[in-house]
Formats: sequence, C-alpha cells, structure tokens
Amino acid sequence: MTRTFIHYGFHFILPLIVSLYWYRKEWKQVYIYFLLAMLIDIDHLWAQPIFDPDRCSVGYHTLHSTLAIAIYILLLLPKKSRIMAIALLWHITTDAIDCRLMSYYN
Repeated sequence: MTRTFIHYGFHFILPLIVSLYWYRKEWKQVYIYFLLAMLIDIDHLWAQPIFDPDRCSVGYHTLHSTLAIAIYILLLLPKKSRIMAIALLWHITTDAIDCRLMSYYN
C-alpha cells in the first residue's frame, strides 16, 4: 500500500507541485506534459503478463530501456522538447524509485 501511494504520488502529485511552483504562468501546460509522459507505459501492453507488480519497468520495457532513456536525455538539448524530456525522465525516475521500493517491501 505504501509503495503504491509513493509511486502514484510521484507520478501525479509531485509533478503538479513542481508545475505550480516552478512554472506558475504555464503550470497547466507543464502538468499536461507530465501526464502525457505516462503514455510511455503503453509498452506494458506487449509484455507478458501486461502488469506484474514485482517487475521493474526500467530496463525491461521498450520505452523504459537504456536506449529510450538516452533519447529522453538528448531531448533535453532543444528548448522546444525540454519540458517533455523532463517529464519523461521524471517518469523513468519514478519507476526506478519504485524498483528500489520493490526490493525494500518484498
């Protein structure tokens, strides 16, 4: 239960706080980018089983792979894609934290 609360809090609540604090004027748009970053979880659909609470997404799923993460890092360079890159990297970071919590709570 704690792990789930932390994981989804990091996916939804913390990005809202970050958006409101650092991007006051365009916080809604920035928060939408953070929510859109959740779409990389579509790669769970081609895994067997689709959802496994004891599987670490980072390094397992295609859009959570080392190559994908490298692309997200490169997306930090152009100003136009920087917020999306931050959102994608935050998603990966949140999933990586969940992986650490998984080993702690199991």
